[in-house]
Amino acid sequence: QLNATTFDVKSDVDALQKIRDMGGLELVMPGAFAATGDCDAAEFAGRTVVEFPLTGVSIDLPTGLAGTLHAMTFSEQIPGPTLRVTQGDVVKMTLTVPDGEATPHGNDMHASQVTAVPTFGAVQPGTSKTFCYIAEVPGVYKYHCSGVN
Repeated sequence: QLNATTFDVKSDVDALQKIRDMGGLELVMPGAFAATGDCDAAEFAGRTVVEFPLTGVSIDLPTGLAGTLHAMTFSEQIPGPTLRVTQGDVVKMTLTVPDGEATPHGNDMHASQVTAVPTFGAVQPGTSKTFCYIAEVPGVYKYHCSGVN
């Protein structure tokens, strides 16, 4: 739908001409991704910083029926720990994957409004990764393992 004009490009052979007649398209996309970076960045100065340490680890969980389920977890929990912040706070998330963990972990936090790759990426066993972002949009958001890049 363009300026209250609707047409189907597949069935309307004059679609490109209609776009030209309307003066072309102006695609507008608001800042979809929030700024992130070094947690010491000037944009974070003077804000409350909420630390959110997570450990990416696989554990055996009892199923309650028979046997266990081998599961990738955040801090040995399913679902992972809850992060509560106030709008405007800086979230400082550190994901650590212990030595001996078979699989790299990642973290995609939808509320961060940052691109998952390369911001999150895979955290290899025996390493940690930290990133910061400003909690700008109120609401309830999920986070999940982003896997291996």
